[in-house]
Order: sequence, then C-alpha cells, then structure tokens
Amino acid sequence: MTTVTVTRKGQTTIPKKFRDKYKMLEGTELEVVDMGAGVMFRKALSTIDLIGSSERTFHDMKRRLDEIRREDA
Repeated sequence: MTTVTVTRKGQTTIPKKFRDKYKMLEGTELEVVDMGAGVMFRKALSTIDLIGSSERTFHDMKRRLDEIRREDA
C-alpha cells in the first residue's frame, strides 16, 4: 500500500512506480470512479488502447468503412 497527500488545491502525486507500471505519461487522462467507500482512478482508454481488440482485421475494417462512405455519398 502507498499513501499520498492531497494538497489544499485537491491535487496529489501518483507515485512513479504506478505511473511507470500503467504507462501514465504527462497528459494522460484518468477516469475517476466513485466506488462508494472511496474513489478509483484509472487510465481512460484511447483509440490506441483499442488496437487489436476487434476480431476483424485492419483490411476488413477498411473495406467496411469504404462501403459506408460510398453509401453516404
């Protein structure tokens, strides 16, 4: 367990070992989740984090997007 202090402005520092472990670089957005007994901070997902999460290949997705664009034209 690690303890941090909240400043009078409501700020705190995430210890380096956690920033490194969870790849929290400067500018990383965090979600704040109310857990009832406290809050949890977690890294907000970006589109880059979603790479590889689909069963479709890049070419399948590109082909489908091209189809949608043709339908919208």
